[in-house]
Amino acid sequence: MKLQCSFLLLFSFLILQAQDDPKMYDIIDAVSAERLEADITTLANFGTRHTLSDTVSTTRGIGAARRWIKSEYDKISSECANCLEVFFQKDLVEQGANNRIVKDVWVVNIVAIQRGTKFPNRFIIMSGDIDSRVSDPTDYTSDSPGANDNASGMAGAIEAARVLSKHQFENSIIYVGLSGEEQGLFGGKGLAAYAKEQGWEIIGILNNDMIGNITGVDGVVSNRDFRIFSEPVPPTETERQRNRRRFYGGEVDGISRQLARYVHKTTKKYMPEMNPMLIYRLDRFGRGGHHRPFNDAGFAGIRIMEAHENYTQQHQDIREEDGIAYGDVLEHVNFDYAAKLTAVNAISLASLASAPPPPTEVEIGGIVEPSAKFRWKKAEGAVGYKIYWRDTTSPTWDNSKWVGDADAYTLDGIVIDNYFFGIASVGADGHESTVVFPSGIFRN
Repeated sequence: MKLQCSFLLLFSFLILQAQDDPKMYDIIDAVSAERLEADITTLANFGTRHTLSDTVSTTRGIGAARRWIKSEYDKISSECANCLEVFFQKDLVEQGANNRIVKDVWVVNIVAIQRGTKFPNRFIIMSGDIDSRVSDPTDYTSDSPGANDNASGMAGAIEAARVLSKHQFENSIIYVGLSGEEQGLFGGKGLAAYAKEQGWEIIGILNNDMIGNITGVDGVVSNRDFRIFSEPVPPTETERQRNRRRFYGGEVDGISRQLARYVHKTTKKYMPEMNPMLIYRLDRFGRGGHHRPFNDAGFAGIRIMEAHENYTQQHQDIREEDGIAYGDVLEHVNFDYAAKLTAVNAISLASLASAPPPPTEVEIGGIVEPSAKFRWKKAEGAVGYKIYWRDTTSPTWDNSKWVGDADAYTLDGIVIDNYFFGIASVGADGHESTVVFPSGIFRN
């Protein structure tokens, strides 16, 4: 009887895995380029959204922009039986905090939480930045429409909320507009600290910063390529963990890197026309984004953005020089491309929000043996587990094996020295957690 039950479970799982989740295609189709265009236009028309700009006007400045964003989240919530908890989260940043803070300012984030049905305190976050800037980062009065940087990412977070609020998920989703990015990532720092104070369990943050440009300054034009930036290991790891990596590996297998691989895999499964590029770096060379404060706090976080940037349209005064039009204006935004990257986010959020928590206490054994051995602590809501492995030089998990509802397993004939390994939890509907790289070693 036990063998028969195991066979039926395996058979059911194989059927499930052979099929895609049709809900994911509905989510992709529901993302609207027209709504994104309208939202990006509205945000750009506030004139400037500089963090230190006007907060009183109803038509200009960051105050008007953030009140409009909140009103959009409130409208979405009213259409889904108040399924979103919408609020301002703010911190006072005093003059002199750095050379870009030239006066005291409240850095205000707009947070919209869609609570999970089973794990309401587990959160997957999508963020966009509210603020914009011109050439001088302290100039808070000049026109700075910030159409691509970063009205595109902010509009993407609003659109994802519109689409995903029509569905229910086991885990919670947060759609957030972060302020103070151009002044020193202050909004992300504030929300990461708030998450710590509230005891939130963060699955990860998908930071969207510039998702609307397809024409690179190098002449490359592509509406399919996009980049996923992720750091290799958390900055919060201990000296003991660093020393262990010298002997057991894991230099490119931190929690943010696993989140990046998850988005890559989900995109290739449901949107194979897209080309997600895994960039093994925290962010662009010498630059930063709003996922970094979450990384600094020990949370998984990645940056999703266009692959081909045009620097004449970033952080520029609006002007024309030598026949080149400078400035981040609406005409440079490709709204269909922004819709594609919004859909990438939406299906990644939906998949992670549908998955059980990952296994914990994952350990690996098999030193000087012909097989790799594993043991782990089961996760609530998982019906089984998959062991993943890959060549040590491969960026993605290329091999996997379903091992059922177990807490230990031996991969016979797989030599531990030649591969990297990880384990993911699998839910009843086939959605998986992120892969967990083993953190412990055992011998027996």
